[in-house]
Amino acid sequence: MESLKQDITRQKLLQSAYCEIHQHGFQGASVANILKSTALTKGALYHHFPTKHALGLAVIDEIIAPNLEKLVFQPLLNSPHPVTTLLEIITGVDTFMGDESIKLGCPLNNLMQEMSPLDEQFRHHLNAVLELWQQAVYAAFEHGQQHDIIKADIDIKAAALFVISAWEGCFSVAKNKQSPEAFSMCMTQLHGYVRSLLK
Repeated sequence: MESLKQDITRQKLLQSAYCEIHQHGFQGASVANILKSTALTKGALYHHFPTKHALGLAVIDEIIAPNLEKLVFQPLLNSPHPVTTLLEIITGVDTFMGDESIKLGCPLNNLMQEMSPLDEQFRHHLNAVLELWQQAVYAAFEHGQQHDIIKADIDIKAAALFVISAWEGCFSVAKNKQSPEAFSMCMTQLHGYVRSLLK
């Protein structure tokens, strides 16, 4: 029972920290706000996370990465038709995220822009998520080439990296414009790019 209580406390802290970081960035995130939203003590926080830095890394590993795994990685890796699945994910991501989250930006991208130039540990953890993402898209394109769906002359490693880069670029532009409509327009173009790879 005590172990379950500790797990629930830890998850409450992680979820609150994720929301706080998404809204204010890691450097602007307030430990006081995190504690207020969870009604937990500073002692409870530091029992699970000895520093704010450790909490930030845990948000990447235990919230952001699993969210992307659920939305993108596993659907692609488990699909019998992963290229079609990728197109469906691109079409539906704005609905999945919702307007307010789009205006706040992609949590992964926000942290890459803010923390990668400043902190090697953050950069390493963020890059690990990017690598998983690129591998999942690459595997989808590889499957497509093997089944004569993707054009044989496509450099699928480069194409996979471009898809991720364009996806995150769509979020950055939409965040700057505070425009879900801009995000939808941009993702429609990304959808068209992936379709252009098809035979």
